[in-house]
Amino acid sequence: QVQLAESGGGSVQAGGSLRLSCAASKYTYSSYTMGWFRQAPGKAREGVAGIYAGVDYQFYADSVKGRFTISQDNVKNTLYLQMNSLKPEDTAMYYCAANGGRLFSPLSPQGYTYWGQGTQVTVSS
Repeated sequence: QVQLAESGGGSVQAGGSLRLSCAASKYTYSSYTMGWFRQAPGKAREGVAGIYAGVDYQFYADSVKGRFTISQDNVKNTLYLQMNSLKPEDTAMYYCAANGGRLFSPLSPQGYTYWGQGTQVTVSS
């Protein structure tokens, strides 16, 4: 099992930046799929970004492409989401997720086995 813990959320003005971190309790091998998801009140959870751990191959939702960057530090065993040019519509609870194998649809929450508790991101106008 893998325990995930997000951090780095907070409040920021539109156009600002935040970097979210997701610390994993154990090494996420190269065969893992890692992802970031978000959920606003009353809305479905949606995929933001995904990555095949240990492989330079990333996936992004159209709404964040060019603004967000997902990355992983294998030494620190930590997943990151760099968020730039934030918009009010980015406001949501952000979750880190992992799966012990490749997922054909890494932006779909259904295939992931492990989830963090979330960190709140609030973007004001």
